[in-house]
Amino acid sequence: MPKSIDSGVAGPLGTALLTNAILLGLFAVQHSVMARQGFKEWWTRIVPKSVERSTYVLLSSLLLFLLYWKWQPLTGVVWSVENPTGRLVLQVLFWAGWAIVLFGTFMIDHFDLFGLRQVWLRFRGLDYTPPPFQKRALYGYVRHPLMTGFLIAFWATPEMSQGHLLFSIATTGYIFVGLIFEERDLVKQIGTAYVEYRAEVAMLFPWPGRKAK
Repeated sequence: MPKSIDSGVAGPLGTALLTNAILLGLFAVQHSVMARQGFKEWWTRIVPKSVERSTYVLLSSLLLFLLYWKWQPLTGVVWSVENPTGRLVLQVLFWAGWAIVLFGTFMIDHFDLFGLRQVWLRFRGLDYTPPPFQKRALYGYVRHPLMTGFLIAFWATPEMSQGHLLFSIATTGYIFVGLIFEERDLVKQIGTAYVEYRAEVAMLFPWPGRKAK
Protein backbone atom coordinates (compact mmCIF):
# COMPACT_ATOMS: atom_id res chain seq x y z
CA MET A 1 0.00 0.00 0.00
CA PRO A 2 1.24 3.57 -0.65
CA LYS A 3 0.59 4.48 3.01
CA SER A 4 1.76 2.53 6.03
CA ILE A 5 1.44 3.00 9.76
CA ASP A 6 4.78 4.85 9.72
CA SER A 7 4.46 6.93 6.56
CA GLY A 8 4.16 10.70 6.72
CA VAL A 9 5.90 13.41 8.70
CA ALA A 10 5.87 13.00 12.46
CA GLY A 11 4.30 15.89 14.35
CA PRO A 12 4.12 16.79 18.06
CA LEU A 13 4.06 13.70 20.27
CA GLY A 14 1.06 14.77 22.36
CA THR A 15 -1.06 15.61 19.31
CA ALA A 16 -0.20 12.29 17.65
CA LEU A 17 -1.00 10.26 20.78
CA LEU A 18 -4.33 12.03 21.32
CA THR A 19 -5.38 11.77 17.66
CA ASN A 20 -4.47 8.11 17.39
CA ALA A 21 -6.16 7.27 20.69
CA ILE A 22 -9.39 8.92 19.51
CA LEU A 23 -9.28 7.07 16.18
CA LEU A 24 -8.71 3.72 17.87
CA GLY A 25 -11.39 4.49 20.45
CA LEU A 26 -13.99 5.35 17.80
CA PHE A 27 -13.42 2.04 16.07
CA ALA A 28 -13.48 0.07 19.32
CA VAL A 29 -16.71 1.67 20.57
CA GLN A 30 -18.55 1.22 17.26
CA HIS A 31 -17.27 -2.32 16.82
CA SER A 32 -18.29 -3.38 20.33
CA VAL A 33 -21.58 -1.52 20.76
CA MET A 34 -23.03 -2.59 17.40
CA ALA A 35 -22.09 -6.22 18.14
CA ARG A 36 -24.18 -6.40 21.31
CA GLN A 37 -27.57 -8.08 21.14
CA GLY A 38 -29.38 -5.18 22.78
CA PHE A 39 -28.14 -2.76 20.14
CA LYS A 40 -29.06 -5.19 17.36
CA GLU A 41 -32.63 -5.39 18.65
CA TRP A 42 -32.88 -1.59 18.66
CA TRP A 43 -31.11 -1.17 15.32
CA THR A 44 -33.36 -3.63 13.50
CA ARG A 45 -36.34 -1.45 14.36
CA ILE A 46 -34.75 1.10 12.02
CA VAL A 47 -33.17 -1.11 9.34
CA PRO A 48 -34.30 -4.52 8.04
CA LYS A 49 -32.76 -7.49 9.85
CA SER A 50 -31.26 -8.66 6.57
CA VAL A 51 -28.95 -5.62 6.41
CA GLU A 52 -28.06 -5.41 10.13
CA ARG A 53 -24.75 -7.23 9.62
CA SER A 54 -23.81 -5.48 6.40
CA THR A 55 -24.43 -2.01 7.91
CA TYR A 56 -22.24 -3.03 10.86
CA VAL A 57 -19.46 -4.04 8.46
CA LEU A 58 -19.95 -0.85 6.40
CA LEU A 59 -19.61 1.46 9.42
CA SER A 60 -16.61 -0.52 10.70
CA SER A 61 -14.95 -0.15 7.30
CA LEU A 62 -15.62 3.59 7.17
CA LEU A 63 -14.03 4.04 10.58
CA LEU A 64 -11.04 1.99 9.46
CA PHE A 65 -10.65 4.26 6.44
CA LEU A 66 -10.80 7.26 8.79
CA LEU A 67 -8.11 5.68 10.94
CA TYR A 68 -5.90 5.01 7.89
CA TRP A 69 -6.42 8.55 6.64
CA LYS A 70 -5.88 10.51 9.85
CA TRP A 71 -3.37 8.27 11.66
CA GLN A 72 -0.44 10.33 12.95
CA PRO A 73 2.95 8.63 12.54
CA LEU A 74 5.22 8.08 15.52
CA THR A 75 8.42 7.05 13.82
CA GLY A 76 10.74 6.46 16.78
CA VAL A 77 12.24 2.96 16.57
CA VAL A 78 11.37 0.50 19.34
CA TRP A 79 13.15 -2.44 17.72
CA SER A 80 14.74 -3.21 14.38
CA VAL A 81 15.80 -6.71 13.46
CA GLU A 82 18.82 -6.59 11.17
CA ASN A 83 19.56 -10.31 10.95
CA PRO A 84 18.28 -11.54 7.54
CA THR A 85 16.99 -14.82 8.96
CA GLY A 86 15.21 -13.05 11.80
CA ARG A 87 13.61 -10.59 9.40
CA LEU A 88 12.45 -13.43 7.17
CA VAL A 89 10.93 -15.32 10.10
CA LEU A 90 8.99 -12.26 11.23
CA GLN A 91 7.78 -11.51 7.71
CA VAL A 92 6.61 -15.11 7.28
CA LEU A 93 4.78 -14.89 10.62
CA PHE A 94 3.19 -11.61 9.52
CA TRP A 95 1.73 -13.13 6.36
CA ALA A 96 0.83 -16.33 8.20
CA GLY A 97 -1.23 -14.23 10.61
CA TRP A 98 -3.24 -12.71 7.77
CA ALA A 99 -3.64 -16.15 6.17
CA ILE A 100 -5.09 -17.45 9.44
CA VAL A 101 -7.56 -14.54 9.51
CA LEU A 102 -8.70 -15.19 5.94
CA PHE A 103 -8.95 -18.96 6.40
CA GLY A 104 -10.83 -18.47 9.66
CA THR A 105 -13.53 -16.38 7.97
CA PHE A 106 -14.36 -19.28 5.66
CA MET A 107 -14.52 -21.68 8.62
CA ILE A 108 -17.34 -19.52 10.06
CA ASP A 109 -18.99 -18.59 6.77
CA HIS A 110 -17.15 -15.84 4.94
CA PHE A 111 -20.25 -14.38 3.30
CA ASP A 112 -22.34 -14.54 6.47
CA LEU A 113 -19.58 -12.78 8.41
CA PHE A 114 -19.68 -9.80 6.03
CA GLY A 115 -23.47 -9.67 5.82
CA LEU A 116 -23.75 -10.80 2.20
CA ARG A 117 -25.49 -14.12 2.83
CA GLN A 118 -28.26 -12.41 4.81
CA VAL A 119 -29.04 -10.01 1.95
CA TRP A 120 -28.88 -12.80 -0.65
CA LEU A 121 -31.35 -14.94 1.32
CA ARG A 122 -33.70 -11.96 1.67
CA PHE A 123 -33.42 -11.32 -2.08
CA ARG A 124 -34.43 -14.95 -2.72
CA GLY A 125 -37.29 -14.76 -0.23
CA LEU A 126 -35.71 -17.30 2.14
CA ASP A 127 -35.54 -17.17 5.93
CA TYR A 128 -32.16 -16.55 7.50
CA THR A 129 -30.60 -19.26 9.65
CA PRO A 130 -27.26 -18.59 11.39
CA PRO A 131 -24.32 -20.89 10.56
CA PRO A 132 -24.28 -23.97 12.81
CA PHE A 133 -21.81 -24.17 15.68
CA GLN A 134 -18.90 -26.31 14.52
CA LYS A 135 -15.54 -27.34 15.95
CA ARG A 136 -13.68 -27.94 12.69
CA ALA A 137 -10.24 -27.06 11.30
CA LEU A 138 -8.71 -24.11 13.18
CA TYR A 139 -11.67 -24.02 15.56
CA GLY A 140 -10.64 -27.43 16.81
CA TYR A 141 -7.46 -25.88 18.22
CA VAL A 142 -8.42 -22.34 19.30
CA ARG A 143 -11.79 -20.72 19.93
CA HIS A 144 -10.99 -17.46 18.14
CA PRO A 145 -8.54 -18.11 15.28
CA LEU A 146 -9.37 -14.80 13.59
CA MET A 147 -8.11 -12.95 16.65
CA THR A 148 -5.07 -15.25 16.82
CA GLY A 149 -4.23 -14.27 13.25
CA PHE A 150 -4.69 -10.57 13.97
CA LEU A 151 -2.41 -10.72 17.01
CA ILE A 152 0.33 -12.47 15.07
CA ALA A 153 0.05 -9.99 12.18
CA PHE A 154 0.06 -6.96 14.47
CA TRP A 155 3.15 -8.00 16.46
CA ALA A 156 5.28 -9.88 13.91
CA THR A 157 7.35 -7.11 12.35
CA PRO A 158 11.10 -6.64 11.90
CA GLU A 159 10.61 -2.87 12.34
CA MET A 160 8.57 -1.82 15.36
CA SER A 161 7.99 1.93 15.52
CA GLN A 162 6.40 3.80 18.41
CA GLY A 163 3.23 4.24 16.35
CA HIS A 164 3.10 0.56 15.45
CA LEU A 165 3.63 -0.32 19.12
CA LEU A 166 0.79 1.97 20.18
CA PHE A 167 -1.47 0.36 17.60
CA SER A 168 -0.46 -3.17 18.64
CA ILE A 169 -0.95 -2.55 22.36
CA ALA A 170 -4.31 -0.83 21.87
CA THR A 171 -5.70 -3.47 19.51
CA THR A 172 -4.43 -6.32 21.68
CA GLY A 173 -6.17 -4.85 24.70
CA TYR A 174 -9.33 -4.34 22.69
CA ILE A 175 -9.25 -7.94 21.42
CA PHE A 176 -9.04 -9.36 24.94
CA VAL A 177 -11.80 -7.10 26.29
CA GLY A 178 -13.98 -7.76 23.24
CA LEU A 179 -13.58 -11.52 23.61
CA ILE A 180 -14.91 -11.38 27.16
CA PHE A 181 -18.18 -9.87 25.90
CA GLU A 182 -18.28 -12.11 22.83
CA GLU A 183 -17.91 -15.28 24.88
CA ARG A 184 -20.73 -14.19 27.18
CA ASP A 185 -22.94 -13.76 24.12
CA LEU A 186 -21.89 -17.13 22.71
CA VAL A 187 -22.73 -18.91 25.97
CA LYS A 188 -26.20 -17.30 25.89
CA GLN A 189 -26.74 -18.21 22.23
CA ILE A 190 -25.27 -21.72 22.13
CA GLY A 191 -25.54 -22.82 25.75
CA THR A 192 -23.96 -25.94 27.23
CA ALA A 193 -22.25 -26.93 23.98
CA TYR A 194 -20.17 -23.75 24.05
CA VAL A 195 -19.39 -24.08 27.76
CA GLU A 196 -18.00 -27.57 27.09
CA TYR A 197 -16.11 -26.30 24.03
CA ARG A 198 -14.56 -23.52 26.10
CA ALA A 199 -13.33 -26.11 28.62
CA GLU A 200 -11.77 -28.22 25.84
CA VAL A 201 -10.14 -25.62 23.58
CA ALA A 202 -7.76 -22.73 24.30
CA MET A 203 -8.94 -19.19 23.56
CA LEU A 204 -6.19 -17.90 21.27
CA PHE A 205 -3.11 -20.10 21.21
CA PRO A 206 -3.24 -23.90 21.27
CA TRP A 207 -1.79 -25.85 24.17
CA PRO A 208 -0.78 -29.53 24.14
CA GLY A 209 -3.70 -31.74 24.96
CA ARG A 210 -6.33 -29.06 24.35
CA LYS A 211 -8.22 -29.84 21.17
CA ALA A 212 -11.91 -30.24 20.38
CA LYS A 213 -13.01 -33.86 20.42
